[in-house]
Amino acid sequence: KDVMAWNLDSDRPIYAQILERIEMQIVSGNYKPGSKIPSVRELAAEAGVNPNTMQRALAELERKGLVTTQRTSGRVVTEDMEMIKETRNLLAKEQIQDFINRMKELGFEKEEILALIKNEAGGELV
Repeated sequence: KDVMAWNLDSDRPIYAQILERIEMQIVSGNYKPGSKIPSVRELAAEAGVNPNTMQRALAELERKGLVTTQRTSGRVVTEDMEMIKETRNLLAKEQIQDFINRMKELGFEKEEILALIKNEAGGELV
């Protein structure tokens, strides 16, 4: 039942999905800069995954610099706002590219896609 809460999808590597989810938590401000993140065991239990899988995802976040380990307090979110902003923009670009690719599969041209977005946003975004 916990796996559903995290909406992990068997088509893609679980570790990559966990990585994305924690990145989202960081860039959206759910995990504040400088704040402690839950332990590997807590997160693994919450996601319904093996602790080794969670450990691998957290190690990758450390490698990227979004999370650091402090001997006394465990893992904390970086306070490097520039890095958080860059990650947020990168995630946004990936979402936009996925959207554009799906629209092209439906046969839409770039101009049509832009027109649709403008209509859907009711002028609020553009």
